[in-house]
Amino acid sequence: MTPAKSSQNGSLVVTRPARGRVSGDGVELAFGYWPGGGAPIVALHGLTASHLNFIGIAERLKGRRAVFAPDLRGRGDSDKPPGPYGIAQHARDVAAAMRAMGLGPTIVVGHSMGAFVATALAQQEPQLVSGLVLIDGGYVTNIPAGVAPDQVLSPALIERIAQLQRTYPSRQAYREFWRSQPHFPREEWNRWVEDFLDYEVGGDSAVQPKASEAAVRADLGEVLKRDVIIERLRSIRVPTLLLRAENGFTLGQLPLFPDAVVAELRAYVPEIEDHKFTDTTHYTIVLGERAATRIADLLSEFVGRPRS
Repeated sequence: MTPAKSSQNGSLVVTRPARGRVSGDGVELAFGYWPGGGAPIVALHGLTASHLNFIGIAERLKGRRAVFAPDLRGRGDSDKPPGPYGIAQHARDVAAAMRAMGLGPTIVVGHSMGAFVATALAQQEPQLVSGLVLIDGGYVTNIPAGVAPDQVLSPALIERIAQLQRTYPSRQAYREFWRSQPHFPREEWNRWVEDFLDYEVGGDSAVQPKASEAAVRADLGEVLKRDVIIERLRSIRVPTLLLRAENGFTLGQLPLFPDAVVAELRAYVPEIEDHKFTDTTHYTIVLGERAATRIADLLSEFVGRPRS
């Protein structure tokens, strides 16, 4: 994806997928932008990911809607300050970036941790949000008394965080590492996955994931603050969709949002609209061909719904 803008009647119009930088709340955020009709959808990625998390969905929108997707602070090519981090801080960054881009009110889509940021944005800046789409994120079930937060983390997530310290001989080696893992089944491996993985690492003679481990750990603690999460959910006053994978981080693994957890979520967002994606994982629900196509269609329809 390369920057491409053309001048039309004295104004700059994005005509092809582009990358740039925009001011957040005291930091500079890298972003990806895919052109399309109407106000852009704002897309927020997960804990260790980047804006290319949404490349498949944006391409399948096929110009129907523009997509603006920032790298959250501490991730991708965005600034990585010592702090502060946390869900509320990410929401402040996104609000500042949206204003700098002249956006709002807008449909905000969040995947995984990005869904928590989306609900925080709706609470902190309700005038910027006209609808929410939570993809496999935005809520955690109750943690039993006496159990430390680290004990409830998926082994796959623990491994993902540990991986941030590792280096690889090349981007090709990084791709091959992930190709050997069960997170992306063979039939779901595609160009989007490779583009996502290529951008995820940086370096010359060797490459390493760009996401800051300190930032990831700081944010992870906030994702498990259930009381704060519930307060944000109760504050939602806009139409909201939940899109959930049938499986967890790999096929056959328990999902993050089984039916029982969705029932809990409805206690706080009674009107939430639930869509379950069969044969998907936490990763392929956004980067798999079938799921990305279906989500693009849902987003196009959701954006077009009348708003009161």
